[in-house]
Amino acid sequence: MKKLLALAAIAGGVLFVIKRNKDAKAEADLWREATAPADRPLSGVSSNGSAPAKASSSDAASNN
Repeated sequence: MKKLLALAAIAGGVLFVIKRNKDAKAEADLWREATAPADRPLSGVSSNGSAPAKASSSDAASNN
């Protein structure tokens, strides 16, 4: 009985390590993708993710 319990504990530890390594790899891939430079700029969005300010026609008329 003790051998089965020890085997189950070892198997659980191995599965835990495998899952942890898989999760770490997935997080590293996601981080690499998120921080990679863009191949081309997105339309209407700057490289830091904020949209450029657009002046509306009413704002332009009131500034004169």
